[in-house]
Amino acid sequence: MKPHAIHKLYDQRLAQSTKPFRARGASVVRCIHCMVVERLCICEERQTLTTNAGFLLVMYDDEVLKPSNTGRLIADTVEDTYAYIWSRKTPNEEMVALVNDPIWQPFVVFPAQYASEDRVVSQPVIKAGKRPLFIMIDGTWQEAKKIFRKSPWLDEVPVLSIKVDTQSRYQMREANGEGQLATAEVAVQVLALAGDIKASQCLDAWFDVFREYYLTGKKQRNLPDPAALDKYRELRTL
Repeated sequence: MKPHAIHKLYDQRLAQSTKPFRARGASVVRCIHCMVVERLCICEERQTLTTNAGFLLVMYDDEVLKPSNTGRLIADTVEDTYAYIWSRKTPNEEMVALVNDPIWQPFVVFPAQYASEDRVVSQPVIKAGKRPLFIMIDGTWQEAKKIFRKSPWLDEVPVLSIKVDTQSRYQMREANGEGQLATAEVAVQVLALAGDIKASQCLDAWFDVFREYYLTGKKQRNLPDPAALDKYRELRTL
């Protein structure tokens, strides 16, 4: 299995730790790639797709270490996914260069009420010769707002606001934002807006697979419901 951006960032962040990271359920033996209990590992089911859209995940300090993080599901699905740890004082130079690369047309995916009206768009209109780069801020709701407010390099980037009209299916940790979806759930909607329909459907189904297998391990059930994986297998072969 070829490691992707989140796997590499996980290793980098773990190497920087001065003490062990103790997430909830830290005693559980997990696959270090899919973060599911080892006996339920889903890595062999993963399929990465080539898409027109790319993603840049800007992650709060220890978010990448949390097994319940869904940003990794985007990297599982979308080939051109990049991930960096956020720094207020010294933003990663590669990350900033990526945002300024002329092949990309960047959009910050964030609620409209936190940006000036002239920055907000509801549809990613892409200029000829460019590809959309969707910047996802990944962390708790308080952390995400901090990143959005204190990242000057994002100030000129249009804000793509997604209307939330569905309930989140995320059950792995408590969401603490108003009508908040998990990061991967937002990416599903973004991909659909960008016209990457198969990737949107596959990510949506992969999210359900991850949730089912993660919760099976968390609740110490013997076997997961096969329906989620069956649906994902069907979609990825279309």
